[in-house]
Amino acid sequence: MTHRISALISAFGVLASVMLLVLAVREYRSGASVLWFVTGAAIFLSASYTLVRDVRRLRTGPTA
Repeated sequence: MTHRISALISAFGVLASVMLLVLAVREYRSGASVLWFVTGAAIFLSASYTLVRDVRRLRTGPTA
């Protein structure tokens, strides 16, 4: 059960990181620093990796 909750939290994290990435792209296009885009992309990649890891853990099934 805890693995399912972790995967659900990771999915919401990816959703939040996508919104942050969209905000970062808008800020970059309006003249802000490129660090906005780099930071948004790094957070998105990190959240995506966490979601993939949690989904893989769900697919392997119970270990004990």
